[in-house]
Amino acid sequence: MIRILTASLAVMMTASIALAHCQVPCGIYGDQRRFESMLEDEHTIAKAQAQINEATGAKASAQVVNQTVRWVMTKEDHATKIQTTIASYFMAQRIKPGTEGYAKKLAAAHAVMVAAMKCKQSADPETAKALEKSIFDFYRAYEGKEPVFEHSH
Repeated sequence: MIRILTASLAVMMTASIALAHCQVPCGIYGDQRRFESMLEDEHTIAKAQAQINEATGAKASAQVVNQTVRWVMTKEDHATKIQTTIASYFMAQRIKPGTEGYAKKLAAAHAVMVAAMKCKQSADPETAKALEKSIFDFYRAYEGKEPVFEHSH
């Protein structure tokens, strides 16, 4: 059963690769929207972690296992989306060598990627909180001001 569960997770995780933005010089950039999207992904990760933790206290039934796997997949997908946004949008297109604050922006972007990776590795809610903090810290480094978003937790 565990091998089937592991194999199913591996197949489904590799099937969900999404690009953050095209890499052609279209000139259409939505930095604020990218940050909001990453925060939405973080909120989804936090909810998934809560659901996973709740399910582990329940009696193990096929339905509980199924729902838990779905929450794990959701958590993985949203962490990957954040990593893809950082790599494909910010690092590949927006953070340019030689510009003011380059090293600080790069370090903050890397911190977001590492925090997203830690969310993949754990169902501990503290990892989602650390991810949210790293997104806010990246915003400060990137924009040079305090973040203002409609939604946060």
